[in-house]
Amino acid sequence: MKKLLIFATLLLTGCRENLLDTSPYDSVSSATMWTTDNLTDLGVTGVYNALRLNINTSAASGNELYQLDRFSPGGQGRDADALLMGTITTSSALFSDNYRQLFEGVNRANDAIVNIPAKSPSTAEKKARLVAECKFLRAYFYLRLNQLYKGVPLFLEPITPENAQRARSTETEIWNAVIADLTDAINEPNLPAKYAKGNGLYGHITKGAAYALRGKAYLYLQKWAEAAADFSKVKEAGYALFSDYKTLFKLANEQSDEMIFSLQHIAVSGSGSTTQFFCGTRSSFGSCWNTFLVSPTVVDLYENADGSPFNWDAVLPGYSGMTPAQREVFFLRNNLTTNEMTAARNRGADMSQYLPTGNEERILKAYANRDPRLAANVITPYATYLGVFNNANATVTSRWPYRAEAATNGDLRTDTQPYFYYLHRKFVYEGTTETLNRSYGPIDFPLIRYADVLLMWAEALNEQGNTTGAIELVNQVRGRAGVGLLNASAATTVSSQSDLRERIRNERRREFVNEGISFFDEMRWKTWKETVFYSGAGVKQVWGANVQTYAWKGDYLYNWPIPQTEIEMNPALTQNPGWVN
Repeated sequence: MKKLLIFATLLLTGCRENLLDTSPYDSVSSATMWTTDNLTDLGVTGVYNALRLNINTSAASGNELYQLDRFSPGGQGRDADALLMGTITTSSALFSDNYRQLFEGVNRANDAIVNIPAKSPSTAEKKARLVAECKFLRAYFYLRLNQLYKGVPLFLEPITPENAQRARSTETEIWNAVIADLTDAINEPNLPAKYAKGNGLYGHITKGAAYALRGKAYLYLQKWAEAAADFSKVKEAGYALFSDYKTLFKLANEQSDEMIFSLQHIAVSGSGSTTQFFCGTRSSFGSCWNTFLVSPTVVDLYENADGSPFNWDAVLPGYSGMTPAQREVFFLRNNLTTNEMTAARNRGADMSQYLPTGNEERILKAYANRDPRLAANVITPYATYLGVFNNANATVTSRWPYRAEAATNGDLRTDTQPYFYYLHRKFVYEGTTETLNRSYGPIDFPLIRYADVLLMWAEALNEQGNTTGAIELVNQVRGRAGVGLLNASAATTVSSQSDLRERIRNERRREFVNEGISFFDEMRWKTWKETVFYSGAGVKQVWGANVQTYAWKGDYLYNWPIPQTEIEMNPALTQNPGWVN
């Protein structure tokens, strides 16, 4: 699949994004695209390539899945974001780009679904499998559209000038269409349950992926029994947790049994991951921008290793009673200069609590003996990171305030030196050898993995009242992580269905940092206002001081608007309530 993707990417260069263009490529018309076995393969690869349409390797698009984590409790962006600041309008590129690109994916899938049976000379078995794959992809694109816009025009055939001005189907009608496509994929006998690592077709859709995605659609419809049944089928297909969370996201393990459906990446321009560029720092290979950051909200959610809640006051008595500005004192490096001490005092730090020769050691205790996923996902204060200095490996330390890089014992350098943030570690490459270029990393990006299935399955069981079964599933994720199991101690005892519901949600918030999952979770649960727009929320430094402040404008934000440009082009479209241009 990856080798095929290289050629398809080259062929796709310059591909039009006009929804009325039914051709996957500029150089080959839709009429001839499907007329040989090789062109059939390339046409289907063009449908898969639609998963990459949001990717920009020169500047952050803001639309890639991991970049949407800035809207979740686990992430934040260093730059003011109109959606979070309360200044966004229906004309925003955030809304129009996602709408257009997801519909481009729908239309490419429709082209394949219609034309493969009619025109391709491939074997009947292969054609049936490829149509099933494209139905899955159409379902995926519509699932994403429905998550955001809650009802869009439904096209099960190529979009043409004659049918383009179509009214919106309801949210439920779109979910039913998603489920129908996934059911067709599941029922296709030529679609395998799973591909093993190294299989030439690895990266193509499987029945396991179709069951997982259909289960997620059932969650949106609150059809808990149907969702749980589908998630059990994913297990039967042979998917399982990888043994080590920390190394799960390394190149060697990108095809582990945990990865059910991944965005395929290769170290070639236009076909790789951008996480290094926009989550890495100036100390990372390629000198990167740390555009996307980790929120203190999720850092504080990581429990102690025994499963008890983390409490700042247990480490630093009186911490919660201090102002955020005063708390900066605990994060200052040892042996500050006179000028550094004066600057910190002027920012509001309570310098009466500064320890010139023990400040670093004191704050390190706050991150010791915590859920190991914290250290795997986040570069915390005074943690080390294997970066690059003068084109050679260099282990740097995240210190505040920043002074200088060095070949040994240097400071981690960011693109945001006036501020001290939690930084991403997951999907940020280490040293000089893990990636060749900051713009195209080689590691696949998981869209569905088995831990996601286990926790969705636990949610479905808990909502049916089966807390025992749900706890068992959650404990599989916690056990792999190395954190105290539920009901194993007084600190982890589950008291009720509602208690377990919140524990499952927090488990997902901790597990999926920087994976583009949490924002959609909060929107589905209708918890976004409470978890992201709480009183005083904003882009925060590690001690909780705001650099920017968020503004909640109303519950209408749970439904993204139909882009203004689409309404202007299609009078049949109606706007979601609450949105005005």
